[in-house]
Amino acid sequence: MRHAGWRWGTVLTFALFAPVALPAGGADRRQPAVRRRTAGEPLIPAGCLTLLLAPHQEAPQLVRLQTDTPLRVLRSWRSQRGEQWLQVEAAERKRGWLVMA
Repeated sequence: MRHAGWRWGTVLTFALFAPVALPAGGADRRQPAVRRRTAGEPLIPAGCLTLLLAPHQEAPQLVRLQTDTPLRVLRSWRSQRGEQWLQVEAAERKRGWLVMA
């Protein structure tokens, strides 16, 4: 009889804690994989952007781009103030500069 109590205790302990580690029984402990953009893929902004003539905040505006306009990154540049700038090309060969916030 003493062995039966020990067995039931083991079974109950397993039943309480094992489902947490199983895929259908609880939280998934794996972290989702971060997908990074590769060099050949277009950059797609989430909102409207304005292309500037030069990599300066005071530069004249060239064109306002609509949301989800694919952009091809031509080069990047970091200013003396630490701002990260991207020279991009949009559809119809429109080129300009964007500051990365």
